[in-house]
Amino acid sequence: MEKVDRKLQVQCFVKHDAENIFTGDNVPRLLYVSRQRLDASRHPRIMHAHQEYTEVVLITEGSSNYLIDDRQYAVRKGDLLVYNPGIVHDEVAGEGAEVETWCVAIGGLRMPGLPKNALLPADRGCVFRADVLFEEMNSLCNIMFQLLSGQYAGAATYCHGLMLSFLSMALAVSEHEDQSLIESEEEDSVLGNRVKRYIDAHFREPLTLQMIADALNVSTYYMAHVFKDMSGYAPMTYLQKRRVGEAQTLLIHTDQSISDIAYSLGYDAQSHFNQQFSKHVGMPPGEFRKHYVVGKKGK
Repeated sequence: MEKVDRKLQVQCFVKHDAENIFTGDNVPRLLYVSRQRLDASRHPRIMHAHQEYTEVVLITEGSSNYLIDDRQYAVRKGDLLVYNPGIVHDEVAGEGAEVETWCVAIGGLRMPGLPKNALLPADRGCVFRADVLFEEMNSLCNIMFQLLSGQYAGAATYCHGLMLSFLSMALAVSEHEDQSLIESEEEDSVLGNRVKRYIDAHFREPLTLQMIADALNVSTYYMAHVFKDMSGYAPMTYLQKRRVGEAQTLLIHTDQSISDIAYSLGYDAQSHFNQQFSKHVGMPPGEFRKHYVVGKKGK
């Protein structure tokens, strides 16, 4: 007599009422989902900050050192990165580094006790291990990306619910401290952070190494040495990357001409801007604007 394989139907019960994290004025909005493949590290989205929303990044392959605000982090597959508004971050820091990521941008956040559009307290940190939630978060990002890039009817509605699930997981993951911070000397970090803040405030202006040192009343040699130890970059390299990163933001989010962008960022000639952009991104600004966004222009 033939043996029949009878599998039991398995049923999972909800054991606790769902907690409604996002209430009142706290209404998160999904702004975009982006995908960076391993080979796209040759054309990175470099040093920049967003003032109006938070970005949550999931590392799905590879490893690298990232510069996030004034600290270096060793990130790897399975890490979750949270960039609150105003946090300057360099997505690929290190020669030959290749990483694959999902990036989810969220606006409309009003988390209790936090500044508008911030997801986490400033002292919580930026890098966390996704651990057991990694596969689920990876799947959510993939589904959102496929729906949005395919421009399906109702995609925004479907993705809103998926985004809330993704955010809830991100908040759970952020409760666990990560050990990925690369420590530096405290005294040097103070000076290095002063240099960073000065460049961040004045990167649109003509600057020289001597001008920065004079403004901070330190020697150029010592300042450059300390800043490179902290950030991994010479001050003038950081300045150029900061300008190019801001140019990428303007190319993606605005219709400003390339020449207007160049002059607004302190370049006296568009040819010099084009040279620096190609050096750091691996393609000229016009090509970057054309190929960066999937589907319709804008992000």
